[in-house]
Amino acid sequence: MAPSKVKADAKARSIATPTPSLDATRSEPVGLSPADIQATSISTANVIPHAIKAAELLFLAAVSSPVSQMTLSPVYGSIPPSIYHRHLIMAAVLLAWTAKKTVVHEYVPKNVPNYLPLLAFCIPSIQFFLFQQSGWLGPRYGPVVTELFTYFPLVVLSVYSAAMFMDSVDLSQFDPRIQNAGPGIASYALFSIAQRASTYLIRYKIGSSLLFTRWGLQSGVAAFYAVLLPSRVLLFAILPMLHSASLNPHAPLEQTTGVLNAILHEHNYALLARKESLTGYISVLDNTKEKFRVMRCDHSLLGGEWLQQPNAPSSRLTEPIYSVFTMLEAVRLIETASSKESRLVPDNEKNALVIGLGIGTTPAALIAHGIDTTIVEIDPVVHELATKYFHLPSNHTSVIDDAMYFVGKALVAGPDYYSYDYIIHDVFTGGAEPVGLFTEGFLAGLRDLLKPDGVVAINYAGDLSLPSASLVVHTVRSVFPQCRYFREDASLIQSSSSGSKKMAPDFTNMVMFCRKSSDAFGFRDPVEADCLGSQARRYHLLPKHEIQASYFEDRPGDGELLVLKAGHTQRLEADQKESAIGHWRIMRTVLPDVIWENW
Repeated sequence: MAPSKVKADAKARSIATPTPSLDATRSEPVGLSPADIQATSISTANVIPHAIKAAELLFLAAVSSPVSQMTLSPVYGSIPPSIYHRHLIMAAVLLAWTAKKTVVHEYVPKNVPNYLPLLAFCIPSIQFFLFQQSGWLGPRYGPVVTELFTYFPLVVLSVYSAAMFMDSVDLSQFDPRIQNAGPGIASYALFSIAQRASTYLIRYKIGSSLLFTRWGLQSGVAAFYAVLLPSRVLLFAILPMLHSASLNPHAPLEQTTGVLNAILHEHNYALLARKESLTGYISVLDNTKEKFRVMRCDHSLLGGEWLQQPNAPSSRLTEPIYSVFTMLEAVRLIETASSKESRLVPDNEKNALVIGLGIGTTPAALIAHGIDTTIVEIDPVVHELATKYFHLPSNHTSVIDDAMYFVGKALVAGPDYYSYDYIIHDVFTGGAEPVGLFTEGFLAGLRDLLKPDGVVAINYAGDLSLPSASLVVHTVRSVFPQCRYFREDASLIQSSSSGSKKMAPDFTNMVMFCRKSSDAFGFRDPVEADCLGSQARRYHLLPKHEIQASYFEDRPGDGELLVLKAGHTQRLEADQKESAIGHWRIMRTVLPDVIWENW
């Protein structure tokens, strides 16, 4: 072959087989067809919307946790519903995940998420009917039964539906560890954070608008479920929505408030006011037959007064229905061998600090004696209703704040600005005491705010047979060198024998009178001026039923008596559960079931 022909063939082959360009090296991955690439892009696009919908369902279930607890508190108090609430959540989540990851899911309808909004709208009506059974269900199991038919299925369906949406999300492009553990960890983190954040937000905003009421929050959660999961099933929610807005007395609407008053009138009660606030559901009620008025906080009474006073026409104050509040006024009667001269100091030159207002029985009496009185109350609604319906005098210093913050601020300012002759510590509400206000640190702060001859009266309401009572007394004695203890009424409980392992329940109000000095003290006999023309004060002002300090020592079941310190209050909190249950039963003897159940 001629050389020229060989060169021409080589050139032709070079033109027919071009060298791969840079763009050609960036061609589609080997082994992936166009259909595979398209499927991958679609699954990636589905990750975000499906993951968001799953997160929204978990978020709504978490927000419903504090809402469910709040709606139970007027009927059962704040503590009994919390005893098994976390266990119910764990059981609901476990049931939902188990059903989704086992053969059970094959028998569950694919449209099960559509029933979530319907259930959410039905919950207020279900609660309304179940609350009518609270009397025989009791405080221990009533909340459990109620949540088994309301919050429990809501969590089960929410978690199951969230798992359905997550199953449609393709996580194959992620690490296998993320595929297996990621959804569970993320779900737990989201639920926990949302639950805590919503609890804080609701506490801060409760009562500020119709939305931030128990009924408003339930309706709002149901509406969000409906927006998230719209379907024809929602047509079945019309009936419970109409019942909730027109016949359910728990709704704070004009129509439903009329329904509530109609129910109360049948039992000789009338509702004067009701509001929701950070300490609970607050209302003022009149008994139209026996002629007394009370202020209610959840499943407890903050105090009450008689509307008619035929035996005390000259009384300068209304007559309280509870004697313990007049007994607190006995701080004015305390005297020691070295302090009898202090009686020469007129009341109008003394001052007092009252922590916890209630209806204002004790501070109103101190003000009537001319004592410069400062009232620290955390709940503005309590102060508002005490002023409007229980004649709390306006000539006092009002501090709407947390008592711990106020005492801390007062200690920083020093005795030149904050120093008191009398301190009244009365913070019982809703069946339990705020544990932080019984710690050694807080009580030491009160001691430092007292003048050298000052007196503090601490009201402890609870079961004196429980170890928590001994714990509180031991803590008080560690701060104040000299104390005496008095119960509201005579004890009907015989002392436990040394061989007994458990003392009989003994629920009462106990007032601890303490001084910052070690001098022994007594009580002078009250004169007519001390009683302010009040029959109740003539009988109950002077403490009568003393409890010896030895009663709280070496008792069966108490164990080692420690001092209650901030951050180490588990022992007191544990006993509060039993104390709250006992308090619930007592409250059901004070007011009929129908009052508590219909709010």
